[in-house]
Amino acid sequence: MREVTPRRRQKIISVLSRRQKDLTLVIDNIHDPHNVSAILRSCDAFGVHKIHLYYTSEEFPKLGRKSSASAIKWVEREKHSNAKDMVSALRSQGFQIIGTGFSERARPIDRWDLTLPSAIILGNEHRGISPELSKLVDDELYIPMHGMVESFNVSVAAAIILYESWRQRSLKGMYDQPSFTQDELNNLIELWCNK
Repeated sequence: MREVTPRRRQKIISVLSRRQKDLTLVIDNIHDPHNVSAILRSCDAFGVHKIHLYYTSEEFPKLGRKSSASAIKWVEREKHSNAKDMVSALRSQGFQIIGTGFSERARPIDRWDLTLPSAIILGNEHRGISPELSKLVDDELYIPMHGMVESFNVSVAAAIILYESWRQRSLKGMYDQPSFTQDELNNLIELWCNK
């Protein structure tokens, strides 16, 4: 076991106590590894415990500690290549699955209750959400914009979505109590102390 100072251990406990196990992002074939790294940084900052990486048409991104500011170390990642299996697994865990996009079914971000267990899909920088994944998702959100440009960079969109999630969850006090059971929390503390 690695020697951890009491101060470091307390920081780990404090961070894990605020992690949200029922808030996640699905990274759908995002091409640029710098975008994925920036998304990981935002996930760490807003207390997302785990993200899902769905890759079928793009090369799996090589993520480095430098570009993610070591967030790669603190945010769990699960790889997927089957849309149906991934969405079924998330639904069985109680997640509402929300795509991002501009279709007629899309609603602005502030009309979503993101205090519910939520998995938000961020699509490829150029093509958006993969067709096979889009068919499995009934709902979409969008971030209202008032300029000439029609969309945010995917990593900026992720940060805005996570900020709104944090805002709603903070108002409900969801960061004031752990979302993990005590056993889960204890296991994670020991795991993180050994990183």
